Amino acid sequence: MPSPASSGRWTIRGAISRRQFALYAVLGVLSPLLVWTVLSQTGVVPAIFMPGPLDVVRRFWTWVVNEGFVGDLTISVQRVSLGFLASLTLALPLGLLAGTFKPAEAFLEPAMDFVRYMPAVAFVPLMMLWCGVGEPSKVAVIFIGTFFQMVLMFADDVRKVPMQQIEAAQTMGGTPREIVYKVIFPSAAPALLTTCRITLGWAWTYLVVAEMVAANSGLGYSVLKAQRFLQTDKIFAGLIVIGLLGLFQDQLLRGLHYVLFPYLRRQ
Repeated sequence: MPSPASSGRWTIRGAISRRQFALYAVLGVLSPLLVWTVLSQTGVVPAIFMPGPLDVVRRFWTWVVNEGFVGDLTISVQRVSLGFLASLTLALPLGLLAGTFKPAEAFLEPAMDFVRYMPAVAFVPLMMLWCGVGEPSKVAVIFIGTFFQMVLMFADDVRKVPMQQIEAAQTMGGTPREIVYKVIFPSAAPALLTTCRITLGWAWTYLVVAEMVAANSGLGYSVLKAQRFLQTDKIFAGLIVIGLLGLFQDQLLRGLHYVLFPYLRRQ
């Protein structure tokens, strides 16, 4: 039977070196950039619809120097962070309950399933009525866009904890409270943190929706304003910045996962 090393890089769930991983990652980033450059430089797509990378860089610099980019960046990060942390604070205990106790699952999950299919943008008029046009309404839209899915995903992570661990704790006389906090939560913690990484990405996708609510600042607001004036280069710049911010925060959570759960690397 051939060893994994002799089977080539494309072995199912095979391993590659860090250098090879970095090479594929660079190629994955450069490939769409190359296609973008070719399409813009050859005129296949008119510049009004697809400006070139250098045009976007120049427009971004103008945004930074003259159009309040730092303020837009700060307020958007604040809105996403507050909405996400509010969702996490409420969803984590509810997910633990729903994933551990059947009455809690029966009580919570049908309602969560019902609401999560409602588009967050449909709640914008209600948020304006209930929360006004200030910051609370924008944070509330991001909260609605992430909270209900987060509860269901947390509950599913908790249900994946092996029953053998729970039964062993029960055999040793553990109370339900002790089992939840000393067995179930630590065992599910890696999956819970991975779910946080996924839902944080959703929080950034709802940023533009949130900043539709009578905003006059923010990255999403700037993108929407640029669309009204056909400033395609600024739209590209805003989307790239939002993507980079989301990637940065995702990598922070990935690093936290790496530090908190070193035993998973050994496996």
